[in-house]
Formats: sequence, C-alpha cells, structure tokens
Amino acid sequence: MRQILACTVLAAAVGLGPVCAQTVPVRTMTLGTVRIPRLVKADDQPLNAGTYVVRLTGEALAPATGETPNLEQRVEFLQAGIVKGKAVASIVPPDQIGQVAQEPVPEPGTARVETLKGEEYVRVWINKDGMSYLIYLPIPL
Repeated sequence: MRQILACTVLAAAVGLGPVCAQTVPVRTMTLGTVRIPRLVKADDQPLNAGTYVVRLTGEALAPATGETPNLEQRVEFLQAGIVKGKAVASIVPPDQIGQVAQEPVPEPGTARVETLKGEEYVRVWINKDGMSYLIYLPIPL
C-alpha cells in the first residue's frame, strides 16, 4: 500500500487550494546517500539497515485528477551499484515545503533519515538543489 503525501491532499489539509503548480522534470538522477537505521519495507520488499545511494529512476507516477504531474516519482535504493529496493518519492518545491513539514529543511545536498511518531515509518528527506524528496518506508511489524 502506497503511504505518501500527495500534493492535493497536502493543499487541502492546510486549506491552500491548488498549491502545486510548479512542474518537476522526470529524469534519472542520483539524489544522495542515506543510512537506513533499521529494517524497513520498500515496495513491500524488505530493505535491510545500511547505507544506500538513492536514485530517481525517471519514472513518474500518473497524477490523480487535479494533481501537478511528476510530483511523485519512483526511486531506487542501491548498494554497490545493485538495486536493493524501490519506493516512491513525493517531491516538494522549496516554496511549498513549509506547508508540508514543520521541521527545518535539510541543507542542500544533504539528507535526514528519521523514525516518525508511532514507529510506523522511516522518513527519508533529501534536499537536492533546493527540492525536497520525501520517501516514507514502512517498518515491518
């Protein structure tokens, strides 16, 4: 089950209307390196604790009616060049991240990995050139 924050849901939750007007290109690109602290699931497959390179695959998900295209794209988690897991990243432009997250944005070119309240998800938050890439990985029970 896909547990990500869609732009229209975010906009509705904070009462902002159509906030995701910025178009995001679809391309293959390395986002950064992250350390996953515990076993999680990526696309319903186990992803062990460890250090991974996170890469956009160039595959965007079809937007729901009213959503801006390309704000959800597939990512891969790689170790030694081998894909170990796949997930979906929600992409949030810099002028909109304050409407989505209360925490400070990671510095450009860095990432933050944290377990969310309730110990249900690990959030990977990568800041690549000012764009925030949010990836939610469920923690197996």
